[in-house]
Amino acid sequence: MLCLFVALTGVLYMVLFTDSKAYYIGAIYALACSLPLILFEAGRLFPGLHARIQKLPTPTYFISTLLAYLVLTGTGFGIAGACLKLSGLADAEWRDVLILRLTSFLYTMVFFFVGITLLRIRQLLGREVFSSLITGRYRKPLKEERIFLFIDVVGSTSYAREFGDLRAQEFLGEIFASFAEHVRTYDGEIDDYVGDCAIITWRLKSGIDGARCILCLCAILSELESNKDWWIQQFGRAPRICAALHGGAVVTAAIGLFHQKITYFGDVVNTTARIEGLCETLGEPVLISAELLGRMNLPDNVTAQTCGAHTIKGHDAPLTVFALRRSGD
Repeated sequence: MLCLFVALTGVLYMVLFTDSKAYYIGAIYALACSLPLILFEAGRLFPGLHARIQKLPTPTYFISTLLAYLVLTGTGFGIAGACLKLSGLADAEWRDVLILRLTSFLYTMVFFFVGITLLRIRQLLGREVFSSLITGRYRKPLKEERIFLFIDVVGSTSYAREFGDLRAQEFLGEIFASFAEHVRTYDGEIDDYVGDCAIITWRLKSGIDGARCILCLCAILSELESNKDWWIQQFGRAPRICAALHGGAVVTAAIGLFHQKITYFGDVVNTTARIEGLCETLGEPVLISAELLGRMNLPDNVTAQTCGAHTIKGHDAPLTVFALRRSGD
C-alpha cells in the first residue's frame, strides 16, 4: 500500500508539472526517490548514520537530516534516470534524467513528511491502537481476552542514585528500545511505559499461538544477555529485568476526547502487576500464572516449575504461579 501511494504521487507529479503522458516514468522516479528515505527513517538503510544523526543536538539534527534526505533523493533520482535512459524508456537528455530539480525535491519532501508524520503517529500509538482508533473498533467498550506481559527493570532506582536521573532515563530508554523489534516480530503491542516498567499485550489467540508471548520474552532476555559487555561499556551496568505473564477477559475501550487512548479495564491487568511483584519475593525473574500456562504449549527450550499458590491483593482465592526457565539458566 505504501509503494502504491508513492507511485501515485509520481503519477500526480507528471499530471501537474509535465505534458508527458508516460505516467509510469513519474511512478518510477517517485519510488526511487522516496523508498530510500523510508528505509533510512526505519533504520534499515545506513543504520549507523541514522543512529548518529538521532543523537545530535536539535539544530544539527535537522540540518543533517535534510542533507541526508537530499543525498538519498538525488541518488535515487539519478539511478532511476540512468535505468530509464539505458532501457530506452526515457528519451530526454542525460542531464535531465540524472539531475534532481528543486521542484522535484520539494514535491518529494511534502509527500514524504506527510507520510512520515503518519508513520510516527503509528509508532507512537502502536500499530493496533492506531488502526483501532482510525476504524473506531473500540469506540464502544468491547469485551475480549488478552495476554499481558509486565517487564520491570530491576535496580533502576539505585542506578539513578549512582548515575543521576538523566543518565537513568537514557538507560531505561535504551532498554525499552531494545524490546521493540522483538515485540513486533512476535505480533505484540507495547501498550505503555510506567516508570521503569513496560507493558506489552497480545490478543489471547495470537499470544498463545506458538507461545508467541513466551518466545518474545525469551528473545528480549537473550538480547540483553548477549550484549552484556556493551551495556557495561555504555552505561556502567548490565540491565536486569523481571517479568510476569497473565491473561484473561478484559474490557477494552477508547477513552478521552482531545487525547484518546486505548485502555483496558478488568482484574487481569492488576493481577499481572501483582504477579510481577512476586518475582522479588520468590527470587524468580520470570513468572506466569497457572491459568495462562494451561492454555498453551511451552517452547522446547523453556520449562515451568511450580512456585505454589499465593494470596495476592484483590483475590479471595490463592493464585498459583510457575517460574519459567530457559535451557541453560
